[in-house]
This record gives sequence, structure tokens and C-alpha cells, in this order.
Amino acid sequence: MFSTCNAAQRFFEGWYFKIALPGEGQSFAFMYSVEDPTGSGQSGVGAQVMGPDDSYLIQYTRDISCFWADKDSLALGASFKPTDARKKGSMPKEMMSEAQFNDWVDQGFAMDTYWHQGSLVADESDAGGYLPSTVQTAKWAFSVRPIYGWGDSGSKQKSTAGWMAALPVFEPHWQVLMAHGLASGWVEWEGKRYDFKDAPSYSEKNWGGGFPKKWFWITCNTFAEDKNVAVTAVGARRGLLQLPGVEEDVGMIGVHWQGKFIELVPWNGEVQWEVEPWGKWRVWAKSDEYEAVIEATSSSPGTALRAPTATEGLAPACRDSFCGKVHMQIWQLDANNIRRGTPMLDVTSSSGAVEVGGGPWWSTWQADARMREPLKSLINVPIDVEGISRVVPPGMRPPGL
Repeated sequence: MFSTCNAAQRFFEGWYFKIALPGEGQSFAFMYSVEDPTGSGQSGVGAQVMGPDDSYLIQYTRDISCFWADKDSLALGASFKPTDARKKGSMPKEMMSEAQFNDWVDQGFAMDTYWHQGSLVADESDAGGYLPSTVQTAKWAFSVRPIYGWGDSGSKQKSTAGWMAALPVFEPHWQVLMAHGLASGWVEWEGKRYDFKDAPSYSEKNWGGGFPKKWFWITCNTFAEDKNVAVTAVGARRGLLQLPGVEEDVGMIGVHWQGKFIELVPWNGEVQWEVEPWGKWRVWAKSDEYEAVIEATSSSPGTALRAPTATEGLAPACRDSFCGKVHMQIWQLDANNIRRGTPMLDVTSSSGAVEVGGGPWWSTWQADARMREPLKSLINVPIDVEGISRVVPPGMRPPGL
């Protein structure tokens, strides 16, 4: 949902949606962002799309009046250009049917939990940094059937970074909206049409003052051995309590399999990683019940993407590839915290999404994520953030919640 904030404080919200094309070995990612929505020198609305063979398109404007979002549910969009200039002042700011969207929107996008549609023309003239589009036009329309949110199947949605992620304690905030789903529809990319049915899909949201100082990210739901396994692993150097210079390294592995959610995080165990500036990722995590190792490599040079930054607005800040070779193993542990024989899960993929961002990345980043007290104890307290947020007046909710 979309929230307002103090205009003097830097703030962004961003949404990411990925589709892996079955049998193509290629993917699309749709990234939408709004910055400083109450108005400032860095206000802006953008839509980025990463496509096959590391191709890239962005349409961006400083005119935030074209953006809209529902305050109580996942629904948002922007109308960069109406089909008729006379419609500009009366553009609908809500989800529309496919026919209505085509009638009203010449350039723009709209999405909710179950439907995505858009039509873009490359325009990076107002965006930060030099990162030109390699594709000039994109159109799409597809439906989504969610399979896994973030938590056990049938359970309430869990906060990805613990319930305190909803409060202004950590910076930025991050929530996996859908760890695994199936998308059906089409994408037209520089005139080439890609039709798909039940394509593995994933979505998440970020919000705050800017992306972390440094981070890596792996997500995959295209494993050859089991199509219903989904994993997201991340490590980040993030701000703490909004205090200048106060930072921590935090990471996690989240796995969905057979309706169960396996969460390996610093507040229930250990998380370590070793990530090169590009091309090699290794993440290890252990709790009282499970131990997991994820190894990923990429021979592709990947493509640079823009991300919201605290000082430059939306600017080149990360590198991604959809061609990550991912190997994941998970063991159950006995009462002595020792592996029980062979892995309970041993899966591979050649189409994982991998990313490094921020920096500097002069050498391999090795880190051991351990949450400090008293935050470690506090975050283990069972708090229903979703339930609380429903009864808190919108004006009193933390931005982005």
C-alpha cells in the first residue's frame, strides 16, 4: 500500500515482480518505484523492465501526479501518457479491466495481486545516472495465481525480516509478497511476443530512505527436481535505528516446500555468506532444526539496474542476472544439532535470479549475521503486525506499512 511521509525525509516505495518463462531459459522482471511522494527535488515515478539476454527498459518521470496506489491493498499504477491528452485531468486512479486500461492509458502500468498490465516507451531523461535503455518498447498483460506468500501455506503472511521490520528500526524495509506463484498471459518486448501459461513468478516490496549500503540477493523457484520449491536468500549491510553510522550485517534464507516454510534467520540461528563482487555466491545458515547451503554462480555479465538511493534518487546501483546456476541443500538436524544423513532437499536450477548491489565491492564479502540484543529477544516476541495495522488509523501507520 502507499503511504505519505514527512516531505523533509527521504522516502521511497518499490515493487518487484519476476516471471520465469517456461522452456525459454529467460525471464522478465518488472520494477516500479515512487520517490518522495509528498514532493521534493528527488520526487519521481519509474517503471523498469529487465528482459531476455540482459536487455533493459526504463520509463521515468518527475511528475508524481501520474502515480496512484490503494491505501488498504496491493494495487498501484501510473499513467505516464493517456490515449487522449484531453483525458489527462480525469485519468482513473484505480485498477481497470484490460479493455478500460487500453482505452485510457497509452503509456503506463497497473498491478494488483492478481493482474498486471502495462505499456512503456523508453525514457530515461529524468532518471539518475547514465544507464540507457537497450529496448524501446514493452507491453504486457497477465494474470497471477499465488501459491506461497511468506510463511506456511494457509497461514497468515509473516514479516520477512521479523515484526520489527514494520517499524522505523531498520532501514530500509523489505517484504516478500509472493515467494512463488504462476503467471499466465503475454509480454511484447521490442515487438517480439512471448506467450506463457503457469510461468513461475515471484514478488516483493521495499520501502524506506534508500536501498542498503551493500547487499546481495538470490531467488529461485525453477528447480529441475521439484517445481514447488522456492527459495529467497539475502544479505545486507543496513542502517539501524536511523542513527548515522550505526549499521549491521543481516541475512536470511527462506524456503517454501510442500506447504511448509523453513526460515533460517539471525534471531533463530546463524547465517553466513561469502559473495564475490560478481559471479559467485555462497550462503550458509543453521537453526535448531535445519541447516542449509546455497551456492550460485553466473557466467553472464548480467545487467545494471537502477535502485532508490538515499542521496541520488533512482540511480544505477546493482547488477542482476536471470542465468544463475543455483544449488541448494537442506538437512534436518538431530537433537545434538548434527546433520541427519543425506540432505532432505537437494535441488538445482540454471535460471535463478542473482544480484549484488551497493558497495564498494573491491573484494569478496564475508560476513556472519548475528542480531544484537535486545533486538534479538524482542523480534522473537509473537506480534501480529498485520492485525495491528488494520486497526491503526492510516495517518498513524509507519510509512510503507
